[in-house]
Formats: sequence, C-alpha cells, structure tokens
Amino acid sequence: MMLCAVSVIAQQKRYVPTPYDPASEKLYSTIARLDSIYFGAYNTGKAEVVDSLTSADLEFYHDRGGLTTSKSDYLESLKKNIYGKVTRRLTPGSLEAYEIPGYGVIEFGYHSFTNKQEASESHPSKFVAIWQLKDKKWKITRVVSLH
Repeated sequence: MMLCAVSVIAQQKRYVPTPYDPASEKLYSTIARLDSIYFGAYNTGKAEVVDSLTSADLEFYHDRGGLTTSKSDYLESLKKNIYGKVTRRLTPGSLEAYEIPGYGVIEFGYHSFTNKQEASESHPSKFVAIWQLKDKKWKITRVVSLH
C-alpha cells in the first residue's frame, strides 16, 4: 500500500506557486538592500560589515555543515573558508520578503556560489534568512542554507 502512495506522489507535478507580489514594496526594498549589503561584504571580505549585520544569537543551519549557534565561530568560518575564496550570487527574481509583525522579516530566495579555488559553480539553491529589526537596526538572526 505504501509503495502505491509513493508512486502516485512521485508522478504528481511539482507545485509551482503564483508569482510573488510583495505586500510592502518598502519592506521588500529594505530587505533586498540589506541582502545586497550583507553579501557584498561577504563577497569582498568586509568582515566588520558582516559582523555588524549578524545577531549575537545567530543560528545558522546548513544542510551540509550542520548547525552553528556561535556568532564568533560563524565569523571565523567565513574568514577561513569564504573571504577571497567564494562568491555568492542572489538568483534574480527569487527574493521574497514577508513581514513578521513586532519582529522583522523572513526572506526567502535562491542563491548560487562560485568557489574560486576549486573553479566550481553551484546550481541555485534555497535559503531562508530571518531578519530582526531591533533598536532601529537590522540583523540576521537565523539562516537556513540548502543545497
């Protein structure tokens, strides 16, 4: 019986959502700008910018690397493995931003990476970033990065 259900599910077409239409253009623009600043710094090794936009209680979930809950470990990992070696690109048209009243925004999108040392390029993969607005400052508090 279970095989039948799995077979039917496998044959169904993948769900395709309706095109994204931001509820707030201002909020969407803010998150698009923050994403650009954060990953512009990520791509160019501007550690102080990444640090300033990363929450002290960061949780970074990675489907290959596991969970990181230490901001200092996360920043050290970027210095060791990313800066000068890896470039991240947001997939055009993939960013979505949803307000979480009283907290901030959940950002969804697709991104890809170029590893300069290995001369490799990833395919676009999903990510989720949760941004908190606190004391008029935006910071990433949670990230889920999938490949």
